Amino acid sequence: MSMQKLDKNGFTTTEHLGREWSFVSPCLVKGSLTIKESPNNKKGKLVQKPPRKHLLIFFCTPVSPGKSRLIVVGPRNYSLWIDPFLSRWMNHVMINLIVDSDMCLLRVQEEKLMEVGPSNWQKACFVPAKADTNVVAFRKWLKKYANGQINWGTKFNGSLLPTLPREQLMDRYWSHVVHCSSCNGVYKCLNIFKISLQVFSIASLAIMATTKSGMILIAGRNTLAAASVLCFVGSKWLSHFIYKIFHFHDYNHAFK
Repeated sequence: MSMQKLDKNGFTTTEHLGREWSFVSPCLVKGSLTIKESPNNKKGKLVQKPPRKHLLIFFCTPVSPGKSRLIVVGPRNYSLWIDPFLSRWMNHVMINLIVDSDMCLLRVQEEKLMEVGPSNWQKACFVPAKADTNVVAFRKWLKKYANGQINWGTKFNGSLLPTLPREQLMDRYWSHVVHCSSCNGVYKCLNIFKISLQVFSIASLAIMATTKSGMILIAGRNTLAAASVLCFVGSKWLSHFIYKIFHFHDYNHAFK
């Protein structure tokens, strides 16, 4: 990866694989990858397919010291075999795993940068790899054109708020699910299914308790008892799944 240009409007870097990254002042990052297709031989004629293009676009807007609003889109002009099996909410779950894994590290990094000062960021960060070119380029741009930091004016003094508990720092429901029609729809459906399992489990127990022994065959009673237990266990597992996917999924960097 190498930097091509840097001015007040942003900067551009390129990778040897062909991807180009652009930072457009003040809060847009765009990565574009173009893959040229080999011509196909159809009926004795070479047909050139249009190149495959994939974009990664990030809008990261500072809201207050230590907080930003992140919007990510990844359009492409081609499809993959797995696309029909992945709905929108599944893609969001995978993206949230990446965002969550960075959240705590970014917070620690911000505190380290505050300690050494924005102009001395190299003392707090070790960026030896070519893959760190975008980070270095952004820090150079920020130092040259923004005095190394965001000008909050009089609304904020620039200091970070106390570190939030992990459940709040990596909260998914209020930061994403409640605003996303796809994730919110699945969240409501799963909760309805969970309640249905609980109701069926309780109803089955009630039927066995209120029905005389001779009115239900032993096989039917055993089947009803097994179904009740399975529904109860299923509701417990589903409750854990809903919390982990749509509320809070802890991330331990020591095991990743």
